[in-house]
Amino acid sequence: MKWACWIDLYIQTHCTARGLRASTLAAYETCLAQFRAWVHARLGDVEPDALHARDLLAYVEHLRRDRGNGDSAVGRHVIVIRNFYRALVAMGHLDPADNPAAPLPPLKAARRKLPVVLKEGEMKRLLRAPEDDTVMGLRDRALLQLLYGTGARASEVTALRERDVDLVGATVHVRGKGGHERVLPLNRSVRAALEAYRFARGDRQPHASFFVTRLRRPMTRGGVYERVRTWARRARLAVRVSPHRLRHTFATHLVRAGVGLVTIRDLLGHRQLTSTQLYLHVTAQDLRDAADRHPIARLAETVADLLPGIRLPLQRVPPPRLA
Repeated sequence: MKWACWIDLYIQTHCTARGLRASTLAAYETCLAQFRAWVHARLGDVEPDALHARDLLAYVEHLRRDRGNGDSAVGRHVIVIRNFYRALVAMGHLDPADNPAAPLPPLKAARRKLPVVLKEGEMKRLLRAPEDDTVMGLRDRALLQLLYGTGARASEVTALRERDVDLVGATVHVRGKGGHERVLPLNRSVRAALEAYRFARGDRQPHASFFVTRLRRPMTRGGVYERVRTWARRARLAVRVSPHRLRHTFATHLVRAGVGLVTIRDLLGHRQLTSTQLYLHVTAQDLRDAADRHPIARLAETVADLLPGIRLPLQRVPPPRLA
């Protein structure tokens, strides 16, 4: 069986049956295509079932040394390749003894970085950046408010249909990773922004996309990223802004407001609470503010405070006496 058949079998049969998104399938296919190109360049016309564990380890070394990939990128490649072979074994197309990924040692987990979030003042400038005198301006204002006000992903926003937005009940119905669905509540500000955009855009069929372009075509995920970056530049924000950073900001601001982790987990659509615990972080500014509020500044008086205007002599430790 040739490489194309192996990869197509894995993507179109195994991954599709798991309900993975099209973007995820494309990422897996790209990863396997890169692995295939390396095999052909280094080993020649060798098929996947003829590889050995040493070949996979050599590819990991290639990712680190030649491509300069970090732990996170290398880990993603290894996971895709390992799952690729496991799926072929599970579907009966490869004998378990011939699985070259089985002897691979577990890789060091990538260090998880704390998310960078926007301050409330920065969010205020961003939300007010789009003009409200054009349909596209109302659309972008509604888009920004929905991303920050619900923590929805860019892919979830672009997948919204007209029937998914219930302005009477103040909810939106989104479809997340793995086909998981959830209903997100809308506060008054987000509801008003969506209502203003819908009124200016005009009524559409229930199955039509909610957010559309100037040509009345559905917005893409890349289009959402482009609009967020554009308004962040126009708002003169110093940090790089993306829809996912707005999602981080949404969760972090809820933590600071005292909302429980279980509630935030359900709003974000996380399966495990450990994913949500990432937002139990404090920034350097939070720590600095906490230190400034400590009562030691007014409780611990110094000698200079007790004797104002008096210069104290320098105290020196006497030298030790010789026996």
